Amino acid sequence: MVLTVYAVIGDVVGSRKLRDRAAAQDGIVAALSAVDADVPGVQPLQATLGDEFQGAYDSLAEATRAALLVRLTLLPGVDVRCGIGWGETTVFDGQRTPVLQDGPAWWAAREAVEAMGTARRTAARTWYVGPEARVPNAHLLCRDALVDRLSDRGRRMLRLALLGWSQNQIAEVEGVTKSAVSQQFARGISAVRDAQDLVGRTP
Repeated sequence: MVLTVYAVIGDVVGSRKLRDRAAAQDGIVAALSAVDADVPGVQPLQATLGDEFQGAYDSLAEATRAALLVRLTLLPGVDVRCGIGWGETTVFDGQRTPVLQDGPAWWAAREAVEAMGTARRTAARTWYVGPEARVPNAHLLCRDALVDRLSDRGRRMLRLALLGWSQNQIAEVEGVTKSAVSQQFARGISAVRDAQDLVGRTP
């Protein structure tokens, strides 16, 4: 079976420095399952070899949203980066876990991961290789930089905002005032959430 998808390959940043790799892997599996429930894909996010995971989506908006949610779910204990690639994938055995497949979508996603390993991209956490990539990558660079500037609480709030929670709901679950939430939103949460929503409206 041949599909055209936005493939996602993710890996753990600084995995060799993790104190408890087994606990980190358990956390990653749980995070992938949670994000799958929020952003269902063509293929579910699954842990693969070593510290990597993968999934596939119908749209760039879904792929970038899922990548961000995985990162927000795992931080601050574990950080990840995700390469996204557009193209065809040929599924040889859909019953295997992970799915046995290959094709240009995965080659592009791997290229995106490798691009983040270059000197100019070491701070990047999401990269896209595909048609008209400059605009999406400009968005991703700014998005990741804003996320890095948020506090741990700010990142938790951003995750909930991406899931559609109101500021009042976030204030209640975080045990803070609505004013405190509004301040966090002004520091970047609103910008990241609204930019992601705009990506979803792009034809």
